[in-house]
Amino acid sequence: MGKKPFNKNRGQGQEQKEFIEEVIQIDRVTRVVKGGRRLRFRATVVLGNKKGKVGIGIGKATEVQGAIKKAVAKGKKNITKINIYQGTVPHRIQTKFKSAKVLLMPACEGTGIIAGGAVRKVVELAGIQNILSKSLGSSNKINCVKATLEALKKLRFRAEPAKKVAAQPVAPTKPTVEKTEKPQEQKKVEKKPAKTN
Repeated sequence: MGKKPFNKNRGQGQEQKEFIEEVIQIDRVTRVVKGGRRLRFRATVVLGNKKGKVGIGIGKATEVQGAIKKAVAKGKKNITKINIYQGTVPHRIQTKFKSAKVLLMPACEGTGIIAGGAVRKVVELAGIQNILSKSLGSSNKINCVKATLEALKKLRFRAEPAKKVAAQPVAPTKPTVEKTEKPQEQKKVEKKPAKTN
């Protein structure tokens, strides 16, 4: 059997993925049954399009790749839209999920993402560019990710400020003075006294 000819355009027709996937954590989990222990893998994945949509998924399987595929499929079903204001969060917010507490605060332009590992990936894939955050409770990655997502869901909407349109300078114009025609003054005729002979 001959080899297939090399196709230079192979892979160019494939569509780009709508969501970017980031694996947060892969754990080995065991379940004790009558015959012994069953080993499986648990994958935690965050998905986002960096335009205000983000979701998380957790999948279990006997193989790592199978667990990641399951997590991605679940994450696509749980995609939620969040409110972003000028590249940051609209206001300060703190949420708690089980023992994990996450505090998110807005930051000015140029600050960047100041956050830990699990919180950082969620915020990046959501499309936030400047933010300050602090993890106040447990450092469990799954709980931190879920607490961060809960905080992003509770963000209130804040309208973008209207753009000011610069007024174009107007050339100064000379004031126009209306000319009024003055009524012709009647010449006064002096009557000379009549001559007497």
